[in-house]
Amino acid sequence: MSDNPLQGREIIIEMVPFGAIVKVSAMDTATLTEVSIQGPASAGEAILKRNAVKRLEYVLKKKGHI
Repeated sequence: MSDNPLQGREIIIEMVPFGAIVKVSAMDTATLTEVSIQGPASAGEAILKRNAVKRLEYVLKKKGHI
């Protein structure tokens, strides 16, 4: 099994700032599954993206897509 179950999948990430909060959406283009998280802008872009992708991975596993 691969270390990254999302490897090879196209993931679209959108980040929208709302003051001190950033809404991050991640969508798997193969299944059109989309998740959103919110976090402090001070957390940094890389951490917010990673958390959104981890949540997408969780949802895809729960739905049986990966």
